[in-house]
Amino acid sequence: MSNRSKAGAQAEPIYNRIAVLRAERGISRRALAEALGVHYQTVGYLERGEYSPSLYLAMRIARYFEVPVEVVFSTDPFPRIGSAEG
Repeated sequence: MSNRSKAGAQAEPIYNRIAVLRAERGISRRALAEALGVHYQTVGYLERGEYSPSLYLAMRIARYFEVPVEVVFSTDPFPRIGSAEG
């Protein structure tokens, strides 16, 4: 990660399930970005945890997927699919 990325990153990571939700619904990064009004690279940054969304964007993402925001974002890592946890 570059120094610029570190400077803009939050001390506490925000985990998300955007990639999982997109895959379940067959939605491309570009299609999601267009629906949200953001650049498609922003979706990639979000998915990789390189960028934490504003509260407004987080709520729009949750609304797009028709789920509560807690289904998409968490301050704790999500259990891996197929793990005994969760």
